[in-house]
This record gives sequence, structure tokens and C-alpha cells, in this order.
Amino acid sequence: MTTLAGVSLASLAATCPWPDWDAFRRDTISPDGRVVDASTERQATVSEGQAYALFFALVANDRATFDKLLGWTENNLARGDLSAHLPAWIWGKRDSGPEAGTWGVIDDNAASDADLWISYTLLEAGRLWRERRFTALGTLVARRALREESAVLPGLGRTLLPGPVGFHPTPDSWRLNPSYVPLPVMRRLAAALTEDRGWQAMVESAGRLIVDTAPRGFSPDWVLYQKGAGFRPDTDTQATGSYDSIRVYLWAGMTAAGDPLRAGVLRTLHPMADYVLANGHPPERVDTQAGTFGPNAGNAGFSAAIAPFMLAQGQPDAARAQAQRTRTLAAQSPSGYYGQVLTLFGLGHVDGLYRFEADGKLVPAWNTACPARR
Repeated sequence: MTTLAGVSLASLAATCPWPDWDAFRRDTISPDGRVVDASTERQATVSEGQAYALFFALVANDRATFDKLLGWTENNLARGDLSAHLPAWIWGKRDSGPEAGTWGVIDDNAASDADLWISYTLLEAGRLWRERRFTALGTLVARRALREESAVLPGLGRTLLPGPVGFHPTPDSWRLNPSYVPLPVMRRLAAALTEDRGWQAMVESAGRLIVDTAPRGFSPDWVLYQKGAGFRPDTDTQATGSYDSIRVYLWAGMTAAGDPLRAGVLRTLHPMADYVLANGHPPERVDTQAGTFGPNAGNAGFSAAIAPFMLAQGQPDAARAQAQRTRTLAAQSPSGYYGQVLTLFGLGHVDGLYRFEADGKLVPAWNTACPARR
């Protein structure tokens, strides 16, 4: 793989500076390993944030921060034992009920996107750092996620549910999220846990979840799956694509060229590339059924997320422009937690700090020369 800077990924170094990670670690991660969303009164921590930060710490070869993040996650979100409990979704300052003003778990339902990223990152940390404990723990988290956060949907097969509770509103319908199924992560879990055939089945259903829910080339935040009718617009979000679905394009852009599903996904989502080329930015909101757009441009994080997608669509100049837009907007108004996450993923990828192989293995830049930054 060649980065936007024109440097072979194989030639990059473990000690490459990553200012975005340094800023995220300084501004967002507490000394004991909690990722804090300071934009909320509850100073909330979500399991997704812990999962993403673990991944970035691994990419950065930052074992000390990784260990703090993992320890806090296990002790506070998983009742002290990730091998026995999926992490709770939200932790923070409680604002109602008899426990108002105290700190702790606010919503103990799990979030499957976080659980997949945690299990994936633990497996890759075990492989890259040669730490068997991480491999074992990642395997256990993945197995529990498969048991508790998936179901066999008629006509679709085994499919990832967004969490254990609350996503099966009627006996014949399920609520799904296309941004919860990044293909590199799904591929790696399927390859690492070959005894659990459900993972390979979920790779295939993930491909359909992405492709079949974007009739006009734009991914929705949420979708319903109905027995006998297939995918239907989500009634709660009215088929809007926005802050969740921007990750669908991000994951598509990061998927290895050798992944058998990549070409079909990129082809389906090509209208988003056309929009960015015509307008110079991704939209903040899309009506994915009508193919119409809200009045606002996506923020800096949206441009960071779309940069790998534009590169994968064969548009390196547009990818550079989106990376530059990210930097310009962030300088004018610093990004919050989620915008920083999208920047770490998107610009970290186009800058060549990491990539994924076709089987989902992580290839971090841990060798000899550092790239220029976007």
C-alpha cells in the first residue's frame, strides 16, 4: 500500500509521531484510562470510546495507555471481568433517580460495535505484542458477543444485532445498524475463530446489510429488517444517514483491496464519492431513500472519515482535499470526542500509520521511516 505521502507502508516506523493521538490522549483520556466525552453534562464514557482508544493505542504501540484503558474498561464497564461480562454501554454522572449525582453505569446494555472492536483489538494486541492473555481475552469477548449479540434472521442468516436487548421490536422485525459491521474487523474475527462458524455467516450478512440498505448509494444510520419483506426504512430515524453512517464510508475506505466484498461495497456507495467531488465536502445528513440532502456540510470529522473512502474510489486529490479540510476546520473550532475519533481513524489511515490485510489482520507502521502528515 502507498499512502497519500507516497511512502510505502512497509517502510514506516514504530516511533512515528502521531500528534492526533497525543492530543486525544492528553485531552480525552483520564489518568486512570477513561475516555471522557466532555461535551455532555454527565461527562459520559461509552464502551465504543474505550474500544476505539484501545485500537489507537495499539496502532501507536502505546502499551502503557493500552493497559490503563483495558483496566478501566474491565473494572468499571464489565463488573471486573471481561471474560464473563460484555461491557456496559454508558458510564458517567447519574442525573436522575435515587443515585443522582453519583458516578457509575448509566445503561448496562452492551453495544456490539464496541464489543467487536474490543475483541478484535485484543486479538491483534495478542498477536503483535505476543501476549497470550490478550489473545485469550479477545477470544472470550468475541464468543460472548456471538452468543448474546447475534441472531439468525429469516432470509438473511446470522446477523450482528446492535446489542443484547432492545433490537427485536416485534417477533418478525429487527433493528440493525450498518456502521456496526466494519468488514476488516468481521473478517479477522471469522479467521481467528474458525470453530465458531457464525462469524463467517455474519461476514456475508454484513455485506448485505451495507449494500442492500443503500438504494441510492447512501447508507442509513439505522434500518429495519422484516421477515418476508427484507430491509425497510427505520421508522425512528426516517432513513436518515448522518453521524452513525459516516462510519460506513470510513470502514469501506479502509477495507483491503483483496477483500471479496470491497468492490461491491465501493460500487454501491459511489454516489457519495460523486457528491463529495461535486460539493467539496460530505453532507451532514442524507435522506437515503429519496437521495436528497440536508442544508449543512459535514464537519471536520466527516471529512476525515471520507478521506480513505475517496482514496479507495481512486480519487487521491479529493482525499487530500478532505484531509486538508479536516485540518482547516479543526483549527477554527476544535473537534469534540467523536470528531477526534473519526480523525484518528481516517487521517491515521491515509497517512499510512496502519492498514488492514484482506483477512482483517492489522498492519501498524512499526518499521523504519515516517510519512509526511496530511
